[in-house]
Amino acid sequence: MRFINLLVNWKFPAQVDDWISPTLARLLFAGILLVYYWNSAVTKLGDGIFGIFSPSAGAYAQMFPEAAAAVSYDTSQLGIVYWFIAVAGMYAEFILPLLILIGLFSRLAALGMIGFIIVQTYVDLVGHGLDSKSVGAWFDRLPDATIWDQRMLWVFLLITIIIKGAGPLSLDQILSNRLAFKN
Repeated sequence: MRFINLLVNWKFPAQVDDWISPTLARLLFAGILLVYYWNSAVTKLGDGIFGIFSPSAGAYAQMFPEAAAAVSYDTSQLGIVYWFIAVAGMYAEFILPLLILIGLFSRLAALGMIGFIIVQTYVDLVGHGLDSKSVGAWFDRLPDATIWDQRMLWVFLLITIIIKGAGPLSLDQILSNRLAFKN
């Protein structure tokens, strides 16, 4: 009976839990999503060195499929609002994952990534018209739905970073230690 009680009530020491959860969350984020988002951002870059200011037609097609199709993918016909959103989305796909990777402003970057995932999901469902098989549902015995199942796991990783911070192997921790040392 004592052995069962030990198994049920066993916990990591607080010091271990303070570093293992956020460090593993960032490691998993880097292993699963970093390259995914950076590859996606690269597809949005325009031509040449100034491509960072001029998103590709593919960027508009990914983000605004109906609007891009309505102007026959001539993005010059879309307004400044479309351009601003495309550029902001492209920058977010580069910058937010990088901040999480290096552990700088991690909580804010993770919150931004959750917002990005919500917008991405909305565009996939409404703009691209994904079917119910792709969307999936919880408790449907199938773990392969690309929207509901996968993205909830992504969000869980990011919530862990929001709650626990970036962990000891991060620039957040280095900055925190330096600021504490100066005071």
